[in-house]
Amino acid sequence: MSEEHIIELRGVGKAYGAFRALSDINLSVDAGTVTCVLGDNGAGKSTLIKILAGLHKPTEGEILVDGEEVSFGSPRDSLDHGIATVYQDLAVVGEMPVWRNFFLGQELTGRFGKMHEAEMREITHERLHHMGIDLPDVAVPIASLSGGQRQVVAIARAMYFGARLLILDEPTAALGVKQSGMVLRFIAAARDEGLGVIFITHNPHHAYLVGDRFILLNLGRQKMDASRDGVTLDELTLEMAGGGELSSLAHELER
Repeated sequence: MSEEHIIELRGVGKAYGAFRALSDINLSVDAGTVTCVLGDNGAGKSTLIKILAGLHKPTEGEILVDGEEVSFGSPRDSLDHGIATVYQDLAVVGEMPVWRNFFLGQELTGRFGKMHEAEMREITHERLHHMGIDLPDVAVPIASLSGGQRQVVAIARAMYFGARLLILDEPTAALGVKQSGMVLRFIAAARDEGLGVIFITHNPHHAYLVGDRFILLNLGRQKMDASRDGVTLDELTLEMAGGGELSSLAHELER
């Protein structure tokens, strides 16, 4: 295993004309770790995802993969470096079977383009079983699964197709407590299998359950970079809520 970070950002910024979405972002992700990127709406999380996924190029700064500087010109460039992004909407076809969604765009085919359906079904069932989800039939429409199960299908798919780094875009945002717990367990499982994970979230409680490192964005700037040993859940929650500004307001209100 390389001693270099899977990915490292140095002084990365992004401007859209006169609007600056990100400024001087520095972060690195190692194999077998979960880096949580937190922030409210407008903090810059979506722009960061698009840069890492190869959708947008940074205006300034460097991106390094395994210690070598890279430039992602497209999502394919990012995927070719083992970086898989699982978006909040999952990009699944609801009425298609689970196995078809698992292999969507990467179907196993033989002569004359005939799909190896039995093999794809078997692989899908095995990979989901490995992740702790036992479906009676992977031929059911993926829309019939719970939100948490659909997230796990997307995570298992990325792992099967060789991802070394998973970028998860608000995977628990629309889920209840039980389904969120399912997804968080599988984030931890991906880490335990040696993957690097970037967990994008606005929920400090979810972040703290699985995170090894915490990056807090505010209006496009990096407000915090702390290891798990360097911050408590209460401190992380306070910073998310406004940090020192909130404390000052509380003192004023107490007068």
